[in-house]
Amino acid sequence: MTFTLRPLAALALAGSLAACTTATPTSSAISGNTAGATANASPHLVQVQLVTLNDFHGNLEPSKYVWDSVSGGGARTIAAGGIDTLGAALQAWRREDPELLLVGAGDLVGASPAISSMWADEPTIGAMNLLGLRASSVGNHEFDAGRVELLRQQNGGCKSPRADKACQYAPDFGGARFAYLAANVIDTATRQPVLPAYKIETAHGVKVAFIGTVLRNTGEQALASGIAGLEFIDEADAINRQLPALRKQGVGVFVALVHQGGHTPEKFDQPDCSQLTGPVTDIVKRLDPAVRLVVSGHSHKGYLCQVDGRTVTQSDMGGHVLGRIALTVDTATNAVTDIRARQEVMVPGKWPRDAQLAAYLDTVRARSAAVLAQPVARLAVPGVVRTTNDSGESALGDLVADSVLQAGRPYGAQIGFMNNGGMRQDLDTDNGRASLGQTRMVLPFGNTLVVMNLKGWQILDLLEQQWSGGREETRGLLQVSDGFTYQWDARRGDGSKVVPGSVKLHGKPIERETSYRVIANNFLAEGGDGFPMFANGRNRAQTGIRDIDAFNDYLVRREQAGKPAGAARPQQRYQRVP
Repeated sequence: MTFTLRPLAALALAGSLAACTTATPTSSAISGNTAGATANASPHLVQVQLVTLNDFHGNLEPSKYVWDSVSGGGARTIAAGGIDTLGAALQAWRREDPELLLVGAGDLVGASPAISSMWADEPTIGAMNLLGLRASSVGNHEFDAGRVELLRQQNGGCKSPRADKACQYAPDFGGARFAYLAANVIDTATRQPVLPAYKIETAHGVKVAFIGTVLRNTGEQALASGIAGLEFIDEADAINRQLPALRKQGVGVFVALVHQGGHTPEKFDQPDCSQLTGPVTDIVKRLDPAVRLVVSGHSHKGYLCQVDGRTVTQSDMGGHVLGRIALTVDTATNAVTDIRARQEVMVPGKWPRDAQLAAYLDTVRARSAAVLAQPVARLAVPGVVRTTNDSGESALGDLVADSVLQAGRPYGAQIGFMNNGGMRQDLDTDNGRASLGQTRMVLPFGNTLVVMNLKGWQILDLLEQQWSGGREETRGLLQVSDGFTYQWDARRGDGSKVVPGSVKLHGKPIERETSYRVIANNFLAEGGDGFPMFANGRNRAQTGIRDIDAFNDYLVRREQAGKPAGAARPQQRYQRVP
């Protein structure tokens, strides 16, 4: 279900439109056609229009979206999004209200398609500039390449830990013209936020403060060396502590941009949804009552919910959906009296073309096409998927783990590990032949590989860490290389789910005091994704080999050997006991 939100006029139609409202005595009287004014002649009621996005992840082009609306008709799959479509929608909406504010809730970049990731996501930052983004919270993926790269994305320049990608798209990268916000990311030396905690914007004479936070367990999801010297504190506490300073500046309207999310069985455009669960709800319940609107992210879901009388929204991911939110503010009291929120699916062609954004996308495509079209190798199957079986294993995980192991063979590697979160897309092909663009969509991070020694008992403990606190439900189990096998039993308690005696390497039981040479990407090797045991590895070798290079090389070698890689189903390297 889509909406065209005309300032104030749509508010009188709340009964017929999908809207998420906070009931107030004045809300039913609000109508009219002019942003910033009211039809009931009250000089104190002003409307501020927001457009929100989250988890864009460098999706410059349209991508697959399953549209399942409260209006019925069943789920259908369409191509949605693309910066040209977002630009067209915003262009149309700004004709209605030139003072509209576009804001984000993190993960604008990182885990991006190759068209963006191959250029260090600089084209996405440029696109956000052209869209007129004002501010965004940081997300955990903004830290993928560490603090230095995040600050470069904000401030511009070419000094980067990704020297092979930085300033390759254009030699004069100028950085983001919007503000990244990080109220809960503290520099341990200065005890101050590493980026601004908030940004104040003024629309129709109303000051609105946008306060940004990222999930407090970002330390588990980012490269440890890249975030050294940073502390991620409680989100609600970080937001609440900003309010006294903001009030002194005359701000009475507070919007939290929280890169943390939840889930609900309700439709993405269900008005006033009430079944939201997940980490964001705990944050919302502890916020100062003056924070009436929370724009969330991270869970890649769409919802328009009410939590303790506050409006909490999220708009899918990848630019598939934008949130449209109207705040009615009583300027006499400097407070929000009404909130209306809607979801707008970004259907290509729905709005008149934005020539500037369309031309920008054409340029990025042209610059990238020649590189991304380069063939890599032929596979044994038309495509390899990352969907896991009941045991937690995927065909794509098998393939990537095998490529990691091959890269580590010269360093004595015996076992390869891969995390599910590091594989972002299925491996598609063109009639069985994979291109560079398609393999880069699988592994967009460019992590390097690290070889280390782990004793048998450490490997056993590592496997048990997969179920710590039930986190396998969201994180998934580690994918493992050929020859490494085990069984696990969900009925057993934490710390003992691996079936005793089942862990084997090439059919031989793992011995507790024997050292084994293992290889993983540097994110895992530093204890990322909640696997601290990797950080205890000894005799570490930094190979300098990127995971994507190891992957491509493996595919090429298998084809050259006459045994193309890839399988339609997982190889049952580990099994869940019935």
